[in-house]
Amino acid sequence: MKENWQSKHIVFFDGECGVCNFWVQWILERDKKDAFMFASLQSDFGQKFLSERDLNTKVFNTMYLWKPGKYYLEKSKAILKIANLLGGIYKFSSLGKIIPSFLSDKLYDIVSKNRMKLANQKCYLPTPHQRAKFIQV
Repeated sequence: MKENWQSKHIVFFDGECGVCNFWVQWILERDKKDAFMFASLQSDFGQKFLSERDLNTKVFNTMYLWKPGKYYLEKSKAILKIANLLGGIYKFSSLGKIIPSFLSDKLYDIVSKNRMKLANQKCYLPTPHQRAKFIQV
């Protein structure tokens, strides 16, 4: 049975980036509530998401979190919301909201700019349940 992605939080990420793939794996392992699905920004689904919002469809240096019909967040706001949604100890990440967005986004941009140098390119194979969370439209 296909997941109903419209009721999930969609994480859009650079499918060719080791750091991005590390974070997708990290979220997958902690998503006990089955709250998330994933799509690479290079996919047809990702490209449609970007173009519908007049976002850059060629440069994939930002992670987006989208709740269909409600909102989309990017950069540090997306990271904080993901952590909050994971719950448990990760809810403490909401304390990060006290840092002004321009500072937290600046840090995000520094990491994003250097992410290919930081990437650990080991291969990760998701479980069948985790694979079902990737949108293939």
